[in-house]
Amino acid sequence: MTAMKALLCVEPGTLQLTERPRPEAKPGHVRVRIGHIGICGTDYHIYGGHQPFLAYPRVMGHELSGRALDASVDGRIREGDLVVINPYLTCGTCRACANGKPNCCENIAVLGVHTDGGMCEEIVVPEGNLYPADGLSEKAAAMVEFLAIGAHGVARARIRPGSTALVVGAGPIGLGAALFAAIDGAKVTLRDTSADRLELARKVLPDATVELVGQETPGAYDTVFDATGNIHAMNAGLNWVGHGGAYVLLSVVKGDLAFADPEFHKRETTLFASRNALKSDFEHVMACMRDGRVPVDALATHETSLEDAAKNLPLWANDRGTLVKAIIHV
Repeated sequence: MTAMKALLCVEPGTLQLTERPRPEAKPGHVRVRIGHIGICGTDYHIYGGHQPFLAYPRVMGHELSGRALDASVDGRIREGDLVVINPYLTCGTCRACANGKPNCCENIAVLGVHTDGGMCEEIVVPEGNLYPADGLSEKAAAMVEFLAIGAHGVARARIRPGSTALVVGAGPIGLGAALFAAIDGAKVTLRDTSADRLELARKVLPDATVELVGQETPGAYDTVFDATGNIHAMNAGLNWVGHGGAYVLLSVVKGDLAFADPEFHKRETTLFASRNALKSDFEHVMACMRDGRVPVDALATHETSLEDAAKNLPLWANDRGTLVKAIIHV
């Protein structure tokens, strides 16, 4: 069996381009030649040693696109097709899976986190985790997964056209939520502590209102999305929810949520957790990309090769205010 290149996080702070055997085909699985990989905040956390549920060494990477090297048994995927990889490996039998919510499977494993991911030349995944990406570029297809996270949160909120939405945190996930809230017809405000991130947000969403934390405009919103990754911001976000409104938590952090019960009740607040994404979210993102409603070029701010990623990823991990999404091409 021939070898392939893979970028390995040997331990926190150490990346190594190495060689390993190409994966073998399995029944019900499809081999994919990886073309492009989005670098996620999770990857930066793994590199920095801040991902608690991970065993090193690990091949990172879960924002993936590539070309199928086999056809799927069900006929959806043909050899050579461009595909988006859904990185959530689920059991199919737990309560959540049985209820049509595999995004929160009780036994979920995520490529690049719980098992080796796609920062390599080839990967083998269950055929049900592959979605045809006809009409997209490989680079755009590698951004579908992170955008689907935000799209899933927006779908949970069931936004009304003409309503107001506040997104706190203008990183990639927050920008995705803002984009799809706007696509659903909301008047969007983006808020962040970084002027640099807000400047990038203006390029992605020129019609949105952007506000620096500390200089924000008073007011309440029909829907508030938290994408800060900060428990203090998550606890404070209820204050921005209008009466009868919804609060959607896209961030997952250690800590306790603590709201004043009278404030929560008098608003009759609807509180949503939002985790991962469903097939329908992936498909919605791809449809919006095909329609030109997603500014792909404004989102893909940085690019590198698999060979140079070991040099560039550490630099970007320490300077994430100047990028939205970095893409590795293989």
